[in-house]
Amino acid sequence: MRRSRVLLTLIALIAFAANSILCRLAFERTDIDAASFTSIRLLSGALTLWLIVALRRAAHGIGGNWSSAFALFAYAAAFSFAYVSLPTGVGALLLFGAVQATMILAGLRAGERLTGQQGTGLVLALGGLGYLMLPGLSAPPLGGSLLMLAAGIAWGVYSLRGRGASDPLGATAGNFLRAAPLGIGLAAVALPWLQVDAAGAGYAVFSGALASGVGYAIWYAALRGLAATHAATVQLAVPVIAAAGGSLLLDEPVTLRLALASTAILGGIALVVLGQSSKPGAEKAM
Repeated sequence: MRRSRVLLTLIALIAFAANSILCRLAFERTDIDAASFTSIRLLSGALTLWLIVALRRAAHGIGGNWSSAFALFAYAAAFSFAYVSLPTGVGALLLFGAVQATMILAGLRAGERLTGQQGTGLVLALGGLGYLMLPGLSAPPLGGSLLMLAAGIAWGVYSLRGRGASDPLGATAGNFLRAAPLGIGLAAVALPWLQVDAAGAGYAVFSGALASGVGYAIWYAALRGLAATHAATVQLAVPVIAAAGGSLLLDEPVTLRLALASTAILGGIALVVLGQSSKPGAEKAM
């Protein structure tokens, strides 16, 4: 892997983790509500991606479809509402685990077979998710946890629908453009409860324009020639980066439960991913 590709990959992973950090910062330090954050994030992401695709002047242009856009909207909305109560690292771990589990289970339903190593990894990862959510003093809030799992499932569906896209960046831009009105509709429904301030809106814009829009553009550039197995493996770093950011910027503790669950979930997913054959292609991103 060339140094430039390593750098692009690292920047993209930081951007994906930044979505969790920015969302949590917004709810911790500003008065913005989840519906407003979602709508601003989707709108700023759509405008940024549209501009990138327009400047690129690719033959494919804007792609995507409404089914994928709805899955994208469902992810973004559940993600925001979950982070009202969840710590940064816990949220990122639940999201990542749900995304991976959704895609693995979809493969099994389609007739794929797991090796012994992969089966062990899947059981370990699902056990880690279950352990993280067990009742107890250090358990994350149940409502927020369920919302984040729903966000992960929605993103898993979105990723599955986008597999094999000839122009993944153009498709992502089109899906954001379609999802943005859905976000505005959510804000309209929640109008009596909306709270927006400049700082909160700024976090949402950074999340949409930089962590999402620019992040996806960099990720797809890094993926060229990167084996699918490697692409999936390096994403194991995203929850770790998010947890580190939450600890440094929000003084969130890294509990023993989180550390053990992270080891089980990420280790289990690694066993599944590394058991797959390597082949070039664009994989999921958060």
